[in-house]
Amino acid sequence: MQGYFIDPNIARAKTINTSFYTDPANFELAKEKIFADSWQYIGHEDLIKSPESACPVSLLENYLDEPLVITRDKSGSIHCLSNVCTHRGNLMVYAPCSELKQLRCKYHGRLFHLNGTFISMPEFREVENFIPENNHLKQLPLFQWGKLLFASLNPVIPATSFFAEMQARVGWLPLHQMEFRADLGNEFMVQANWALYCENYLEGFHIPFVHPALNAVIDFKNYTTEVFTYSSLQLGIAKEGVASFEMPASSPDFGKSIAAYYFWVYPNMMFNFYPWGLSLNIIEPQTASSTKVRFLSFVYDASKLEQGAGSGLGSVEAEDEEVVENVQKGVRSRFYKQGRYAVNREQGTHHFHRLIAKSMNS
Repeated sequence: MQGYFIDPNIARAKTINTSFYTDPANFELAKEKIFADSWQYIGHEDLIKSPESACPVSLLENYLDEPLVITRDKSGSIHCLSNVCTHRGNLMVYAPCSELKQLRCKYHGRLFHLNGTFISMPEFREVENFIPENNHLKQLPLFQWGKLLFASLNPVIPATSFFAEMQARVGWLPLHQMEFRADLGNEFMVQANWALYCENYLEGFHIPFVHPALNAVIDFKNYTTEVFTYSSLQLGIAKEGVASFEMPASSPDFGKSIAAYYFWVYPNMMFNFYPWGLSLNIIEPQTASSTKVRFLSFVYDASKLEQGAGSGLGSVEAEDEEVVENVQKGVRSRFYKQGRYAVNREQGTHHFHRLIAKSMNS
């Protein structure tokens, strides 16, 4: 693996070397160097709505592919556990279920509390040096914001480092009132590296050239990017007459006509806040040159659906896919290795590349 260097001065910097997108070895290394250390969306609170319920999830299916289970115990506390029995590795929970008193393995009957602590195991009285405390299900740290749940396989960095700026900026929104709308969600397979999809999202530079309908409602000349430690914000100002947020006086953006908050959290989560609610985009690597993009919709004001910047999201996605898939073809060229950044328009992409370089060089 080659080392990566991105000059912290965007005016001097070159983009990350194309080997990051094209070398399968880098794709594999990124599992541990980027994704295992990050915080990832694992589901929403309504998946385990009632006490004594559980829901299995696969963290970044087909990539990290880590089997996890979200549980809610009798007291209402939520836990994120390894979904793998500590005896022989069977999955503990196969499908969402409720009215659970404990978790029991269907293979040999090992029993656990809903917080993952070991209870008992048939036929183990004769086993020497068996230590129950070493046989709990692994409990992962859980971060909850509104109804959204996040976990990390290796939480070397606290969740607040990723989410604090977003919480402070839009925490006034009625996030606990959001309703998950499966009917508004979608999945897309994009024939491009996951990072190319992210860096396309991270700059509004392409909006006038790629998204005519979005450009018609966004005031591009006042479009701005703010960079934080592990996240960034693109602020979409609405043109006159376009649907925008009703800002409380407590908001730092009070007085602005904002059509959308586009928050990105490293490495692969996009939180698009519109007056109707949240479109959460999870970018899931599949291969070095293919990516699954999941659109998850959480609505708190259905009367504002399909208005302003939060409308026509399928068309915007199709436009992005066309560009990103052609970039994937281009970065494989023997004539292209690196580019440069537009200083006032590509701060988010520059920041992303610096974080990738830091992770991959660690």
